[in-house]
Amino acid sequence: MNADLVKEFRNISIFADLSDEELGWLADHADVATAEPGEIVIRENEPAESMVIYLEGETDGRRESAGPDAPVYTARAGMVTGMLPFSRMTHYTITARAVSHLRVARIAKSLFPEMLNRIPALGPRLVGILSDRVREVTKLDQAREKLASLGKLSAGLAHELNNPAAAAARAANTLRTVFDKREQASLEIDQENLPPEARETLRMIEAKAREMQGRVSPKNALELSDAQQELQSWLEAYGVNDGWEVAPVLAEAEVKIEHLERLAEKFTPAVMSPVLRRFGATLEISRLLTDIEHSSCRISELVKAIKEYSFMDEAPRQEVDVAKGIESTLVMLNHKLKHGITVVRNYDPNLPRIFSFGSELNQVWTNLIDNAADAMKGKGELRIRTMREGEDVLVEFVDSGPGIPPEIQTRIFDPFFTTKPMGEGTGLGLDTVYRIVRKHHGNISLVSRPGNTCFRVRLPIQNKRI
Repeated sequence: MNADLVKEFRNISIFADLSDEELGWLADHADVATAEPGEIVIRENEPAESMVIYLEGETDGRRESAGPDAPVYTARAGMVTGMLPFSRMTHYTITARAVSHLRVARIAKSLFPEMLNRIPALGPRLVGILSDRVREVTKLDQAREKLASLGKLSAGLAHELNNPAAAAARAANTLRTVFDKREQASLEIDQENLPPEARETLRMIEAKAREMQGRVSPKNALELSDAQQELQSWLEAYGVNDGWEVAPVLAEAEVKIEHLERLAEKFTPAVMSPVLRRFGATLEISRLLTDIEHSSCRISELVKAIKEYSFMDEAPRQEVDVAKGIESTLVMLNHKLKHGITVVRNYDPNLPRIFSFGSELNQVWTNLIDNAADAMKGKGELRIRTMREGEDVLVEFVDSGPGIPPEIQTRIFDPFFTTKPMGEGTGLGLDTVYRIVRKHHGNISLVSRPGNTCFRVRLPIQNKRI
């Protein structure tokens, strides 16, 4: 292990709380390179082959093919950039040169699967960096109102990613402890020299219990507490050590006293205690694996939504599925909707794709949905409908908020006009919506009264002029 490199990694924020073993793996698999001022570190259009960890110095990079006025992107010590997990980037899009003496550590992309398997906490953090990088490029390339739109999503997205990541980490840590308990109980059973038929009976009972566990219906807290107390009393009466730990797992799996009594008929009192502890540990391992599976699936869904929302590394203009874009936007804004807003979808299943800038349309959906959520103050109903009208696609967003006063309806698309308190709105959201829709040769209209505010966006299906 390269101890000095481990110490340097420890000073980088996303690695700061990793274990020495995890940092050691990074250090053992990193290639350290240096560069002097003016030397090229990354060259535009070369294959993107590695994640770059900046240890010393900084670089300035820009897309040289776009001319001398292209935006400059700066990376400095403490940052992680280059090719990142989950990115579909194949070639670097900028040329980066060292500004001062530079030291970087590179992790080859071929090592990404092993890295994420060994250090699962890095997954959501690197996705966060990927999202930050998309936001930064957007700010420099497309002006501050687009940055403001993406800024609405960052905090909620980080929260949405952190929840399943933290749940998976907790389950994995608990899994180690429970596995050790099962091994200890199995050792005690082995010392009793059970006959083969008794061992087979135990395996069959455990398999049947796991099958039942997958079909149980959720119980309310009171029912679960009563079941736990009843099972714990029975276990303690039978001399089972740590019955208070085993009882909750058995209760969740809907194991009844009669099931335990039938089990007791098949084993002697001496072996019954380790049998029940192993039985409980087996069920808990199964539950923890299910928790990890659900958390991993949730992270995958969020990463997929990020990619679909941002059209990461895809052509800017393409045929876009409008409903799919709206759905990815709803996922990104779930933190604002899930606590009291009901979303009613009415999508035309035969709606054709439209030729457009997909990421910009998602910005339109983001601003309209976000404004609706703010208008309803987190409680109400949002109805979304898509349909075809002649050669256009019509998208409607209808919220149950208090409505927009008639005297300001003609001004809501004006730049910097906002009804939100100071510091809460830039006044650029609906202006951005209007300009993007007009850029696509479409139009947007508004009909509003208390309890029913409807924004209608019309976009041409065949739009070769953009």
